[in-house]
Amino acid sequence: MTAFNAWRVHAVEVDGKKKTEARFDSVTLEDLDSGATENNEVVIKAAWSDINYKDALAISGAGRIMRKFPCVAGIDVAGTVVSTNDSRFSEGQEVLVTGCNLGEAVDGGYAEYVKVAGEAVIALPEGISTREAMAIGTAGFTAALAVHRMQQNAQTPEMGPIAVTGPTGGVGGLAVNMLSKLGFEVHAITGKPDQDGYLKTLGAMEIVNRNELELAKRPLEKVKWGGVVDNLGGELLSSLIAETCDGGNVASIGLAASHSLETTVMPFILRGVNLLGINSVNVPLPVRMRVWERLATDLRPDQLDQMVAREVPLAELDKVMSEYVQGTVTGRTLVKI
Repeated sequence: MTAFNAWRVHAVEVDGKKKTEARFDSVTLEDLDSGATENNEVVIKAAWSDINYKDALAISGAGRIMRKFPCVAGIDVAGTVVSTNDSRFSEGQEVLVTGCNLGEAVDGGYAEYVKVAGEAVIALPEGISTREAMAIGTAGFTAALAVHRMQQNAQTPEMGPIAVTGPTGGVGGLAVNMLSKLGFEVHAITGKPDQDGYLKTLGAMEIVNRNELELAKRPLEKVKWGGVVDNLGGELLSSLIAETCDGGNVASIGLAASHSLETTVMPFILRGVNLLGINSVNVPLPVRMRVWERLATDLRPDQLDQMVAREVPLAELDKVMSEYVQGTVTGRTLVKI
């Protein structure tokens, strides 16, 4: 195969200081590290990818995401198998990859061709296009995994409203839409109250201005929430835990505000609140397959068109990454490869 284009992040030294630098390189398959063995390698002709916060940190240099250098960025990709020695897949089959250390420890999805281990690959679910798969992407998979875990842990609409923080982002917005579809009353807690029309389109029943929210001062407060999907961490998460009902589930997904969490055992031992850690990277294959099955059926977002804010070509990817680092983006951005 001839050379093709990819966004690779390199480790460089400037004035004696180590930093990273993204370049639009010409590479070959031999340049790529897939982590595959001789029995499970899959080569994908990429059609679509998307942008996640991790991707923005990697391409912009604002964060150290890669664990190897150079490394092709992009934690998601969808496309068509062009060659494989893994018997689970065949040439011409449409597939997707999200997480699984793609774009971090192995070369990722921001390339015209992607080489991966078969264990990372999911056959495209029936009824979902490669474009729709990337409109969902890691963001939607993470949101769906949180909802899936909450329901496994007996979360029901009768327990009360679900608070979703960071709802204008990909994970939060998709969580709002999925929970609403399932019959939950969703309250979107946001620092962007001017986006109330967008959030109500996704299914939010109430819009709560995060900047005007009075945080809990005691280990246990009056119950406000049946459950929580949190993308922020920090003081707000602590407050929401103290206000969650008996047996309610709090899914902790992100740390956009803070990595810290100060709480007590009281919500857990007196109300039986469950704190669920949601890690979408290293999910066992049977669970990933089940969640993607649900993303094609009962958890399929019905507002994807409203959530996709724009499409950018692969070559111009670097021009939009700073907006993600600054937190000014609403909705999803697709990368057309």
